[in-house]
Amino acid sequence: MPLKTIAFALATLSTLAFAAPALAAGPELLVPGKLQAATEGTFSPFSMRAPDGTLDGLEIRVMKEVARRMGVEYAPVLIKWDSLLIGLEADQFDVISAAMDITPERQKRVTFADGWLESGGRILTPKSSPIKSAEDLKGKTVGALVSSTFSKIAEEKGASVKGYKADADAIQDLVNGNVDAVITDSIAGAWAIKEAKLPIVMTDDYVSRVQKGFAIKRGKPELTAAIDKALAEMVADGTYAKLTSDLIGFDPAPKEPIRSQP
Repeated sequence: MPLKTIAFALATLSTLAFAAPALAAGPELLVPGKLQAATEGTFSPFSMRAPDGTLDGLEIRVMKEVARRMGVEYAPVLIKWDSLLIGLEADQFDVISAAMDITPERQKRVTFADGWLESGGRILTPKSSPIKSAEDLKGKTVGALVSSTFSKIAEEKGASVKGYKADADAIQDLVNGNVDAVITDSIAGAWAIKEAKLPIVMTDDYVSRVQKGFAIKRGKPELTAAIDKALAEMVADGTYAKLTSDLIGFDPAPKEPIRSQP
């Protein structure tokens, strides 16, 4: 073999040797070309079953689109809530798409992609109600989950609180005229109103706010960056709004997302 040919072959092999690790790493997925995302599959409207039996919901739609923009296959992994963090740390999947609040405690354990959805407590009232904000709750009877932060907020606003074990019961009492208002999660409230076509509305103000994030095992900066990029593009081009508004009637994208932390 001529010396020039040998030199060229060696140079090519050297280049491939340096390139291979970067290509193999990709976005740090456990299975190349597949984004395995953990979800409960039973938490409407975040994850649930469509009439045809397929998975649907806010997180399912958003994560599917994230995977598409990353150029990989979306592969949902059904798992119970209390096993999510353990499974992530044990490399059973790449990311938790289940609706998980971003909290300082969890940020010490996992890396969150940029906040993908903002929720929080909002006030539900009949359409004709004089209650327009939290400041109007004084002296009113307000329904909320027993021992919840929403109950405490209602009390702080001077309301008389009626406790419930389930949001559905509180909302039904509101429809029946047994309470003046209900404080519940904004996403859950919007879903209930839209799905059941209830004659109630939500006030514009929030009594509390929280952002939800996709959790990733620590030490995966490329995967985190890829998800952040896909989310930002989805919001910017309007795809995110189309995917989510169809389910709950409004766009829940955070105006100021909590950013990823290394």
